[in-house]
Amino acid sequence: MSEGHVMLDLVTARATSTVLVGRDADLAALREALKRARGDEAAAVLVGGEAGVGKTRLIEEFRRVAVSDGAQVLTGQCLELGEEGLPFAPFAAALRDLLRRDGPGVFSGQESEFARLLPELGPAAPERVPDANRGYLFDLVAGLFGRLAEQRPLVLVVEDLHWADRSTRDLIAFLIRSARTARVLLVCTYRSDELHRGHPLRPFLAELDRARGVERVDLDRLDRDGTSEMLTYLLGTEPRSSVVDTIHRRAQGNPFFVEELAAIGDGTGCSDLPDTLRDLLLARVDRLSEPAQRVLRMAAAGGTRISHELLAAVADVPDTTLEEALRAAVAAQLVVADQEGGYEFRHALVREAVHEDSLPGERARLHARYAAVIEGRPQLVGAGRAPAEIAHHWYTAHDHPRALTSTMAAAAAARQRYAYAEQSRLLERVLELWDQVPDAAELLGMDHLALLEQTSRAASTAGDFMRSMSLTRAALAEVDSDAEPLRAARLLERRGRMIRVLGKGNGADEMRKAYELVRRVPDDPKRVRLLSDISSQLGRTDPEMGASIAREALTAAETLGDDAAWISAMLTFARVCSRRISLEVGMSEMLRAADRARTTGDADRLVHALVNISDALFDVGNYTESARVAEEGTVEAKRVGISRSKGAFLLSNHAEALVALGKWDHADALCAETARVDPPGTLGLHWLEIRARLRLRRGHPRADDLIARALGFQTKPYLDHQLGLPLHELRIEAALAADNVADAVAAAREAVALGGLDEVPRYAWRMLVLAARAAALADDEELRARLRALIPTIEPRYPAELAARAEVAATFASDPLPAWQAAVAARRVDGQPYELGRALLWLAEAAAAAGERAVVAEALEEAGAIAAELDARLLQDGLDTLARRVGLRTAGRSSAVAETELLTEREREVLRLVAEGLSNRLIAERLYISPKTASVHVSRIIAKLDVANRVEAAAVAHRLGLLDPS
Repeated sequence: MSEGHVMLDLVTARATSTVLVGRDADLAALREALKRARGDEAAAVLVGGEAGVGKTRLIEEFRRVAVSDGAQVLTGQCLELGEEGLPFAPFAAALRDLLRRDGPGVFSGQESEFARLLPELGPAAPERVPDANRGYLFDLVAGLFGRLAEQRPLVLVVEDLHWADRSTRDLIAFLIRSARTARVLLVCTYRSDELHRGHPLRPFLAELDRARGVERVDLDRLDRDGTSEMLTYLLGTEPRSSVVDTIHRRAQGNPFFVEELAAIGDGTGCSDLPDTLRDLLLARVDRLSEPAQRVLRMAAAGGTRISHELLAAVADVPDTTLEEALRAAVAAQLVVADQEGGYEFRHALVREAVHEDSLPGERARLHARYAAVIEGRPQLVGAGRAPAEIAHHWYTAHDHPRALTSTMAAAAAARQRYAYAEQSRLLERVLELWDQVPDAAELLGMDHLALLEQTSRAASTAGDFMRSMSLTRAALAEVDSDAEPLRAARLLERRGRMIRVLGKGNGADEMRKAYELVRRVPDDPKRVRLLSDISSQLGRTDPEMGASIAREALTAAETLGDDAAWISAMLTFARVCSRRISLEVGMSEMLRAADRARTTGDADRLVHALVNISDALFDVGNYTESARVAEEGTVEAKRVGISRSKGAFLLSNHAEALVALGKWDHADALCAETARVDPPGTLGLHWLEIRARLRLRRGHPRADDLIARALGFQTKPYLDHQLGLPLHELRIEAALAADNVADAVAAAREAVALGGLDEVPRYAWRMLVLAARAAALADDEELRARLRALIPTIEPRYPAELAARAEVAATFASDPLPAWQAAVAARRVDGQPYELGRALLWLAEAAAAAGERAVVAEALEEAGAIAAELDARLLQDGLDTLARRVGLRTAGRSSAVAETELLTEREREVLRLVAEGLSNRLIAERLYISPKTASVHVSRIIAKLDVANRVEAAAVAHRLGLLDPS
């Protein structure tokens, strides 16, 4: 979404987004104005916005909409020529298009008068009294537009009104205030960032604002979601959250800049500005005087926004010189004076270009000056920002010793604010500076290993697991495990956890080595917390060993009496031993741990507890409480800066519970929020799988993209069953939705071949439902046999699992109707609306096969109401297809009522013979009809049953009982 041509003062030709993004409300305002014009109301819309914000793209889309609605559109553009533009240029351009389209006859014999605007019409009429001649011309133009609008509504678009000459502005004012031509909508666009204080358009717009029927539409920059959507179309795939953040931060939502940044380098938005864009951004800067440019470069070194006091202290020039320079920059629309006595660059990319235009030595001196001033007067930037600002300026000034110590101080300050991503970035800089400062250890008061540990821990907390794993590997190379076994064990535990979360392996070897080291150490709180972490990780791959270590940790914690150690041990014990203790005991202990974490102010462990509790509540089918607990945990995770690590579980747990409750819109919004957080590695898989399934069930046009991204995780060397099984389920469901039964069977065979399904019944039963469906549709006896052998080994415990078992049993039942009625009853107990609607559909199929049309109609009606409430198009399509096949129609919210039978008696006879495998010639011989007639009957049957071929028609007929003569 971009204007696509004039940007600032230069013309750039390049590919742009063809999709309008983030302008629904603005487009609606234009459509509403056109509606008013159709009703003979006066209507004019003034569309303003900075260069590149998308005015032209909006107008292009509105032009398309207006034409499709039966309106005619004429467009003209003002041209920049000196102080004011070419007289009447936009009207001449619009009339020229009209001449090409309709010929000179459209001017009704007044060609000589209109020749003043269009010389190609011939010689102009003789001049009269100037003012009278001008008024007559205005009347002629208004009359022409009025005649055109009598046929169908007319939209007149005048672009770039900021370049309009006085005559053009007067004619526009005449059309709006005096002529009031019926059924004509006037739309004018202008650049708001061109309107300096003395610009002639300012009073003109103020005057028009008072006219009846005039509406202003001010286009804002895109928000982050708008930038993300635009990048998706520009890049052809949904970009990573970090790419969106980088481009949105640099482009600040300006669509033109988004396009430019997406087009350079590798599309990540991190590349340097290309020369063409830099020249474009600096065009206005070059017009300033040298003193003004010098002050602007000083301001650029200070950041996008800078206070007047700080700039004055750094610039160290007379107040009058500084104020004159800033006044020139404000007048040139390069910076904006804010209400707080500071200045902000109108666009971050302009500041970036100005700063890069400085000489290297000049930049270093400026940053050193900023660092010294802020050290002496931190209140100039605020106490919270001062450490990071000082560190940044000393680093950019290349003063390595000062940069080292100030960056470490800034990292400590960031940690106190729970800004772990900032802390991680700053510690990385300390590592970078370590080798450049000979006495770094003395200056910082720590050795290199301690710095590696701290940086690895910060990266892990911030969610940068790949970097954390690399740093941990480096730290392990330096640690002496014999001298410091607990230190080495903690590094091994972190490395094993990173390996698992990144899907590179299960991390079990690292956990076992860590446990062997921990066993050498006497009990203390740190040892117990580490035992709990090792148990939590090992419990995924070695449940017995994990449970044993969990009990050991809990016993030690109870002896020590340390709150943090006890909370960690209890949470681990309740989760790892969940199959070995009762639900009531496990839930009670987790709630007790959460209460103690709240009481002691242990936010990290409170978040951990709420993750486990929300998950357990989902297990037992208490979806409302699961959502509430996950929401509470999400708020706490945000507060302490761990949304990308532990907080990611809560966001996806919350979304999963909302899906179960049927609150799909809210769940999708949460998935979008999680995408912005961009959890690393497999932490980002849960929300991705949830959103992919939502899009699949809603028939979203980009569902395939998200499904492919989710299924891409199957290529990783290792995935926990709780992550991997839902992907198998998603693959089966997507294949069934596409009527690709063969692929569904292949996916089902892969899933049932996995070991250890009995350890994760929640996910196993969900997968088994669809695997059984695939086996039944394919009539695959081998898959049926494997499923029948697997089912007794997986014990269902809670309502969703019991309902799934009932569905699998119904799928394989010899008498399916009562079995599906039992399955629907079980789904009602569970309470998930989509799963209930799907079970009702399958019940309706069984009832159709049994000839129970009343049951079919009742099931379709209830399922249709669910599909409509959820906007579940996949379910609705299934309901509609079944209704057509059995001769029912859907009306309103898919209420099913009887209609004429779908197939005629003759078609039923033909279908029976198709099912026997007869060709059209043999069917014709059997029924004493011509082969051509038989072919027509077969074609109609395939169309009515909504199938692809004769084989599918026979299969559907068997399943729905359509071959039964009764």
